[in-house]
Amino acid sequence: MQRILVIGSPGAGKSTLASRLAERLGLPLIHLDREYFGPGWTTPTKPEWREHVTMLAARPAWIMDGNYASTFDIRVPRATVIVWLDLPRWQCLGGVVWRVTRNYGRTRPDLGPTCIERLDFSFLRWIWSYRNKMRPKTVRMLERLRPDQRVYALRSRSDIPALEAALETFREAA
Repeated sequence: MQRILVIGSPGAGKSTLASRLAERLGLPLIHLDREYFGPGWTTPTKPEWREHVTMLAARPAWIMDGNYASTFDIRVPRATVIVWLDLPRWQCLGGVVWRVTRNYGRTRPDLGPTCIERLDFSFLRWIWSYRNKMRPKTVRMLERLRPDQRVYALRSRSDIPALEAALETFREAA
């Protein structure tokens, strides 16, 4: 277990979980939002982004959080474990509202420099539509995994302790 990909809706808790797992398992942490967003929310071109993600995914070990479905074809084949936070939309919306409330006007550590936290209604609409638009694509992607890749689909944050224990056991057996 050298490469763990954490995916799910915005607000599901991907960055928090990835940070916890990285600390617990001693693996390098890659927050894709930090990699994608430059100063003041600037973004790379699609070719630049794909080249950068290819370089990140080529590393021998990591825990990487973030959806960026346009790069699943790069990251998923490299992942040995995929953790899918498949939480209800109300929990994801609540997670984002809580995050904005705590960090409004500041830069979070999982974002690029000078990406000041703000409330964005189009982002909230994206979270609401995520289950209908992105979930089916994620399910199809997970159905095509190799037999040597493990998937943990979490439907509740209360599933996290069992996931941590399973990953610890999996790591010790490897």
